[in-house]
Amino acid sequence: MLKRHHLDAVIIGAGVVGAACAHYAARAGLTVAVVDRGPVAGGTTGAGEGNLLVSDKEAGPELDLALLSARLWTELAAVLPREVEYEPKGGLVVAPDEATVKALRTFAEGQRAAGVDAVEVPAHALHDLEPHLAPGLAGGFHYPQDAQVQPAQAAARLLAASGAETYLGEEVTEVLLDTRGAVRGVRTPRRELLAPAVVNAAGTWGGHIARLAGTDLPVLPRRGFVLVTEPLPRVVRHKVYAADYIADVASGSAALQSSAVVEGTPSGPVLIGATRERVGFDRSLSTEALRRLASQAAALFPVLADVRVLRTYHGFRPYLPDHLPAIGPDPRRPGLLHACGHEGAGIGLAPATGLLIAAALTGTAPALSPHPFRPDRFGGDGAAGPEGGPA
Repeated sequence: MLKRHHLDAVIIGAGVVGAACAHYAARAGLTVAVVDRGPVAGGTTGAGEGNLLVSDKEAGPELDLALLSARLWTELAAVLPREVEYEPKGGLVVAPDEATVKALRTFAEGQRAAGVDAVEVPAHALHDLEPHLAPGLAGGFHYPQDAQVQPAQAAARLLAASGAETYLGEEVTEVLLDTRGAVRGVRTPRRELLAPAVVNAAGTWGGHIARLAGTDLPVLPRRGFVLVTEPLPRVVRHKVYAADYIADVASGSAALQSSAVVEGTPSGPVLIGATRERVGFDRSLSTEALRRLASQAAALFPVLADVRVLRTYHGFRPYLPDHLPAIGPDPRRPGLLHACGHEGAGIGLAPATGLLIAAALTGTAPALSPHPFRPDRFGGDGAAGPEGGPA
């Protein structure tokens, strides 16, 4: 078994959050390794749409994190390869009636106070932004700060830029502890990676990693589906979604929820989401979820009604009960840090998360307060839960 003694930190998870943690830790002068049981972006990241959104977040800690990340993504886009497909396309949230417009107006007022650029669009001007929108909408709001990346490429290029040692196809089977109960590294079937800090960036499987370390994090999976159409001319210019998507994001319901989120891509296909449901790690195909997505997208953009769907994909979003990620040191297990539980916003929130983790690893002042994201906020006693991970 090969042992590594020179690392400052081991990051578990090669999705975009783990890659961002590696990038900012390395930029801070630390030597890091990233280990994942699968490929880069093999979990939630690879099943995402690449959303970099501020539009769907109310004023508060998550929006602050999103705004910081939006600035960092702009910086990263200037230095990462073009394959990440960073596209500052902006978002458009549309309302079916005046009551919803009024609710969006109140929502936007709070966002503006936090630094969001939210521009009200009257009904007559919606088609100037999106010529193929359905008629009869009451209005909406344009969010110029919303953007998009190709998620798998973003993770891969960010990880490569970090220079971190990378071990793919190696599942962490043990979080190593010293005689004082502090973390000292991890073990896989092939090697031990020794370091005084371990970062849990395992996404939906973050609860399993926490249990391996003898602590607790109540991460649950929420399954989501996306439709991918045949390549088209650019019929959708922005990320466009119905206002009820915001309520779905904030909901804790376990039932199937769906609301149209439609966007074009540089390569031509239109991506259509989004659904949410808590069904454990059930990977089966839900025809009801797909039917709802197709119907809602065609209602929003009638031009899509006769377009072929070439494929669908789905994955699991890492959900925490208060809809905020866990970011930072776990005081119940010295040396353990968490960077998971971002639900469907992990791609957008990854750079700020990585920056906060790097600050915690180096003991420097963070760019914003990590307190709302503290991993022990759920009241767990840190006792080890049942062994085993997801099916």
